Amino acid sequence: MRVFISADIEGTCGINAWPETERSTPMDYAPYQKQMTKEVEAACKGAIAAGADEVFVKDAHDSARNLDPSELPECIRIMRGWSGDPLSMMSGVDKGHFDAALFTGYHAWASCGGNPLSHTMNLQNEFVTINGVRASEFLMNAYTAGYYGVPVAFLSGDKALCDFAKELIPGITTVAVNEGIGGATVSMHPKAAVKAIREAAEKAVKNAQNCAVPMPDRFDMVIRFREHQKAYSRSFYPGARLEDEKNVCFSAGDWFDVLRFAHFVF
Repeated sequence: MRVFISADIEGTCGINAWPETERSTPMDYAPYQKQMTKEVEAACKGAIAAGADEVFVKDAHDSARNLDPSELPECIRIMRGWSGDPLSMMSGVDKGHFDAALFTGYHAWASCGGNPLSHTMNLQNEFVTINGVRASEFLMNAYTAGYYGVPVAFLSGDKALCDFAKELIPGITTVAVNEGIGGATVSMHPKAAVKAIREAAEKAVKNAQNCAVPMPDRFDMVIRFREHQKAYSRSFYPGARLEDEKNVCFSAGDWFDVLRFAHFVF
């Protein structure tokens, strides 16, 4: 059995401020880099306990050089850095068959109050929608997993995103380690989060067959940029259109076409 894990940091237990996510501020960053690694380790161990003999880990935050591979189980393969392909945070999921996809450290969508660090892909947009739904990185990456036929079985991160995930995929197992309140974060104890993720990941992988991603027949994406100049520039992508001064729209029936648009326009 093969399991794919995509790991972000803004939904890691206890995180609250941007310096805690950035390698350039090591005193703030180091504790959350370690916690991110511990949460991924816990997810790996849960997957292995459920029968996985290989776990492919995509370090999917910022530099993609956050996780300490030496702290992960020996059966893992890990992708660090960015290949430059449109799969982005799911890079590698197209390389052979995976039986389940797990997401750790994920966060709410741009303009959502459920996480002080909420955003979608970068900080240059006010929000992103897909078929009228405010889109998180989780939603986009779940569709990528679904595109390749991989069930999305597990998510850890903030409560707002976990609540959304359960509406999208009723069979998914989630661990809400944080809850955002304005600029504050209320979290469980980091050790409790690691324990909960380990137990939930094992349950999730065993239940993966009930976690198929519902794929729409068509995808209508809107990116609302913060700056009208950037929206104008990005509207020249083939097939894109400028809806108003800040909204760039794109529609396609094939999800990979949307990924390609997002890859170049974000």
